[in-house]
Amino acid sequence: MSRKTAVAPDPTAIGNVSSPPFVRLPDPASLFSVRSARFRQLAGTGELAPYLNFLAQLNDAQHGILADLPPAEAPDAEALARAHAFEMPPLDRNAIEGDSALEITFDRLFAAADAIDKPRAAAKALARVASADPAQRLAMARTLFTSTLPGDAIAEHIFIWAGLQVHFTGLASALDAAGVKPVADGVCPACGGAPASSMVVGWHGSHGARFCSCSLCGTLWHYVRIKCVLCGSTKGIGYQEIEGHGGFVKAETCDTCHGWSKIFYQDKAPGLDPVADDVASLGLDLLMRDGPYRRGGFAPLLAGF
Repeated sequence: MSRKTAVAPDPTAIGNVSSPPFVRLPDPASLFSVRSARFRQLAGTGELAPYLNFLAQLNDAQHGILADLPPAEAPDAEALARAHAFEMPPLDRNAIEGDSALEITFDRLFAAADAIDKPRAAAKALARVASADPAQRLAMARTLFTSTLPGDAIAEHIFIWAGLQVHFTGLASALDAAGVKPVADGVCPACGGAPASSMVVGWHGSHGARFCSCSLCGTLWHYVRIKCVLCGSTKGIGYQEIEGHGGFVKAETCDTCHGWSKIFYQDKAPGLDPVADDVASLGLDLLMRDGPYRRGGFAPLLAGF
């Protein structure tokens, strides 16, 4: 592993970055299917292959239920105005209580996931969330909103998380991107979720710009490079990576908050997905685990490793 403790000015070529949009809202019609394909591509024959293939099937299930779900509705004008006035995300996570659309999403996802090839422990966890009542599911969702997973029920919470992803991806896709504004460092401006990671992209009109990726709703939002995704500090930023792995993923460390987060270079590897590649780059997490930095953001699919 190599580490850079002093960071030079951003090497992005002048002229490549025009005016990147602040947000890129998710497209549910393609998000989960593209991610599933990436999981399968990354699986190969490595030690993580069984888990990556399981996650590919879970994303297939997420994609498969979309057509039969009620259409997502954006918050009304009053709710949007209130969120804007108080500098809050337009999607209120507290609104899931009593949300029949979320319950439908859970029921259909859990039924679809029943056909997935999975270990016996995962099958039992799925059976438990499938038979759970709305109050129990709501309690698990609220735990996930705190960016934590209980060690004795990780699998159950991952299935709940998968349902929440489908639900909030739909809600985020119904927003008007022009009305989504920054709220705080380390917070998704659409739903208030924590970032899973960030990416330096190669998109037309945004080449070399960095976008954070919401772990919940899939929204991408523009964020200055060489700035801590977690606390917003621009001091003491460093990068660590596994030597010989192509430089497509690095750990961005911060000496202010002593946190770290993954940064992917999608401009160098266009097929990168911020969720699939996060799981596949588990080796970086393992190497960082015993160091002085704690991983920030939220990566539920890596819980338990």
